[in-house]
Amino acid sequence: MVKLSKFKSVKDYFDSQSAVTLKVLFALRSIIQETLPESEELLNYEMPAYPLIKGGKRDKQIMIAGYKTFVGFYVGNNIVNNFEHQLANYSIGKASIQFPLNKPLPKELIIQIILYKKNLVCML
Repeated sequence: MVKLSKFKSVKDYFDSQSAVTLKVLFALRSIIQETLPESEELLNYEMPAYPLIKGGKRDKQIMIAGYKTFVGFYVGNNIVNNFEHQLANYSIGKASIQFPLNKPLPKELIIQIILYKKNLVCML
C-alpha cells in the first residue's frame, strides 16, 4: 500500500497550522531564509525543509515543524550536543530543539546552529 502525503506543498503545510503556531513558524522560517538566502524551501518528511547545499538530502537539511505548544527545529544528529549549554532552557532531542510558542526565538543562537551545521556539511 502506498502512503498518501498529507501535504502537497510547503504552503499546504503552513495553511494547516494554527495562527499562533504559524506566527512562530514564520519567524523561524525568516531566520533560516536570512541565514541561507540561497536555500530553496521544499517539503521533506511532510515538513518544510531547507537544504544547506544545493541538492542536499535529509542529512544536509534543516527542517521545521509546528505543534500545539512549540515549533520543532530539526538540525540533525550530534548538532544539538555542541550547543547543549546554550539550549539548557529548551527541550531538546538527539536531533531537534523545541522552541515554545510563548517565548521569543533565540535568533542569534539559531543562526549559530545553522552556520555550524552548514560548515560541517560543506566539509563532507
